[in-house]
Parts: sequence; structure tokens; C-alpha cells
Amino acid sequence: MNIHEYQAKAVLKEFGVPVSRGVPILDAANAEAAARELPGPLWVVKSQIHAGGRGKGKFKEASAGDKGGVRLAKSIDEVKTFAKQMLGATLVTIQTGPAGKQVNRLYIEDGSDIEKEFYLSMLVDRATSRIAFVVSTEGGMDIEEVAHKTPEKIVTFSVDPATGIMPLHGRAVAQALGLKGDLAKQAEKVTGALYKAFVAKDMSMLEINPLIVTKQGEIKALDAKISFDSNSLYRHPDIMALRDETEEDAKEIEASKYDLAYIALDGDIGCMVNGAGLAMATMDIIKLYGSEPANFLDVGGGASKEKVTAAFKIITADPKVKGILVNIFGGIMKCDVIAEGVIAAVKEVGLQVPLVVRLEGTNVDLGKKIIRESGLNVIPADDLDDAAQKIVTAVKKA
Repeated sequence: MNIHEYQAKAVLKEFGVPVSRGVPILDAANAEAAARELPGPLWVVKSQIHAGGRGKGKFKEASAGDKGGVRLAKSIDEVKTFAKQMLGATLVTIQTGPAGKQVNRLYIEDGSDIEKEFYLSMLVDRATSRIAFVVSTEGGMDIEEVAHKTPEKIVTFSVDPATGIMPLHGRAVAQALGLKGDLAKQAEKVTGALYKAFVAKDMSMLEINPLIVTKQGEIKALDAKISFDSNSLYRHPDIMALRDETEEDAKEIEASKYDLAYIALDGDIGCMVNGAGLAMATMDIIKLYGSEPANFLDVGGGASKEKVTAAFKIITADPKVKGILVNIFGGIMKCDVIAEGVIAAVKEVGLQVPLVVRLEGTNVDLGKKIIRESGLNVIPADDLDDAAQKIVTAVKKA
């Protein structure tokens, strides 16, 4: 689960991470009051969407101006003007794709006198089962670009969970950023606070770009992006309360109600598969034969008829879907349950696009019999390769 920048900064502030003062608003009418809560004379008006690259983004509407999704205001009147332009407009960034995202929230923040900009992020390194730090002197830039052009400017290290965060890790950050004296001590303190926040709140990713040094000699997190491990949210009701469903795909929200692993994609072939590995293989082979998957959907190993029905409805609700591939390898999951779920869903919502079904494993003969005797226009497949070729061909003919 992702949260907005202003929410992320509030979480980090609880753990002692220094951040600038700011006020979130949902209505442009509140912009002046928000600005007056801050000392000025500079304010930063920030679009709040779940995507990076906001400062370099462009609004679709000409009325929103061309200054990007993060703007420096030198007066309260400018704050009000920017708020009116930005709220409700659609911001397109490198991470939103061409469709962009509507800006429903703004963060009015006190301006900072920036001396230096750095990059710092933390993530779970699956290879080492440790929390890793990624730091660079090239703050304020896309880290992907830095990694491509000047990889030597990126320093990474991980923290042994047996010892937890230690002073040496803070010194490693300070050394990587070229900080000495009091700034090095501040870096050590911030490093410890970030680690504690990461662990305590079950984060999966924390990115601060930029982490700055002000002209007053203070280290601050000028931006913050946080993702949380969704599997741990049950023990963090305070974090769960920060969820903004307007930033999420409606189909993904519906899928979460049935405990389905669903991610919307940009292709035209809907997939319903059991098992993450098989789902990835199914997506790959669809691409191999010249089409694109419309989603990742793993119904899990023990799905019920109701769960399968819900999954099928979610796929068919996507207007981009021009064909559906059901690929089930029955272990714990029984093929007859899948068959019954698919038939129930088709009878309820109808079938307007080609449907290819490949079943294998537990109760496969019964599953095939159920589909065969259903009277539905379903294309059977013998194996994954056969299924992929058939659905791609059917979609291209449609």
C-alpha cells in the first residue's frame, strides 16, 4: 500500500526524522489559510498523487499552467493561484503513464534554503533477507538515470537484523554523502530514525529524494515516498487509515475484498491463473505470441466457487479486455471448482469476448466435463502453449 507525501512525512516525524512544516488541503478555498499557517516568505505547492516525477510532470489541461506538479510560490496570492490551477487537473508524469492522475490533494509546505541535495532510499533486499540502504550524492534526479550514467555515485549497504541499526551505518551514510562534523552526526541520527520507522511500520520501500542540507546547516527530508507490506497492514490500523482509494484501480480494490492478487496492466488479454509463478509464465507466453496481458490475477490455491466468480467478473469489467485465458493447474485448487466458478460468472455477466480454458491436475476430467456440458462457447486447450496461441489468435480475429 502506498501513501501520499504529506502522510509519509507525518509518519517519519513520529520517529524524529526532520521534515519541513506543511499543511494538506483538499479544496483550493483553503489554500490561503494553509499558507498563513506557515512562516514564508517562500511556499511550495505540491501535487499529492501516488507517483514519482511530479516536479517534471505536465498537466493535461492548459488552464493548469506549465510549471509542473511542484511549484514554488513567492506570495500567498501565488499559492492561491497555483492551488486553483492544480486541484482537479490531471498530472502526467513518467510513472503515471499517458493517462495521468487527477490531483485531488495538495500539500502547502514551507520553503527551504537548499545547500545540497542527496538521494536516500531503503528497501527489503530479498537476496540477503536484509534491509538495504541506497544513497547517492545525486539527489533531486531520477535514480534510474544516475544508475545508468554514473553508477559509481550510488552506494549500497545492508543492515544485519541480528544487530539492527548501529552507529557504523550512520557513518557509512555520512561518508557516502561526503558529510563531516555536525552534519555527519545529524546523518547518523537520521539514519537510525529511518531504520526504526521502516521496521516498526513494516515498510517495503522508503525513498527520500531529495534529502537536503539547508544553508542553515540542517538535514531534512524534503520529499518522502513510502510503500507498506500489505500483508502486515492488519497490525497497523493507523497506517490502514491513510489509504486513499481514489489513487487505486477500482478493479484492484474490488479484488482485495476477495483476497485476490490482482494487478491491472495495459494489455487486452485477461488472465485468471492459480499460483504467482504460473501467472507470470502465462503472461510471458502471451507476450511471446504477440499480445499483451491485461492483468496479473492469482486466485490462490484454495479458492472457492464464489472467489473464482468474483475474479472472472473483475476481468470482464475491464473494457480493454478482448479475450480471456483461464489457466489452472489443480493441486490444492480443484479444476471442477474453477469450472463451476467460470460458468456461474459467465451466466451472470455474459460472455462478449473469446474465452480459452486450460485445466490440468486435480479433478481435471470432471472440470472439463462441466465446461463441455455447459453449452457455453468456450475454447478448450490441451496445454499452456496451445492455450496462449488459441487466445491470441482468437483476439486478433475478433
